[in-house]
Amino acid sequence: MLARLLLVLTIGALAACNTATTADGPARGDWVSPAVLAQAVSLDGTTAWYTGYRDDEPFDIPLVNRSLMRPELMRQQVSYTGGEAPGTIVVDIDGRFLYLVEEGGKAMRYGIGVGRNGFSWRGAARVGRKGVWPGWGPTDNMLRINPDLPTYMEGGLENPLGARALYLYQGDRDTLFRIHGTNEPWSIGEAVSSGCVRMLNEDIVDLYERVPVGARVLVRQG
Repeated sequence: MLARLLLVLTIGALAACNTATTADGPARGDWVSPAVLAQAVSLDGTTAWYTGYRDDEPFDIPLVNRSLMRPELMRQQVSYTGGEAPGTIVVDIDGRFLYLVEEGGKAMRYGIGVGRNGFSWRGAARVGRKGVWPGWGPTDNMLRINPDLPTYMEGGLENPLGARALYLYQGDRDTLFRIHGTNEPWSIGEAVSSGCVRMLNEDIVDLYERVPVGARVLVRQG
């Protein structure tokens, strides 16, 4: 198991949708930011973020130790009064939540990691396509910022898109904005990526199974 977990953590230095996290000091009483904890712990402490595996193809999904996360970031059904039609995905960049609107004034809410200042995208889009353990390649802008990035990575445990990805389109144009899994669970609730929305792998699998291609997506900030 340790060897497999090492694969999960090797991509942490990448930019793009999986930028390594930074934060300062403790917050919320005794709670310490996961970003701080992840940088401070030893290897054994880092692997404490994982409790086992869920069967999946072609790779098993590492399961996160959710006791290390703030309770409000857990996947949960909540009351929702936003007015969007059921089946709409609403991304709240400021609140660090993604909502899947349901019938009867309810929504499934997920904790997310979002783009750091200057890297967030907002607007209306649709799910243009979906990917299972997708491959990933940085944009030209990402390569200009960090020319050491690989030009392409096959899907897998070390891939920054994680177990699933939803690709957002406006009309027939790919916005290059993704909702995807992550191999840095401590980044959920933080503003750390280069624009994409990241979710726990378990959560993106849940969302992937609930929404079809063509689903409406609203990304809000400010």
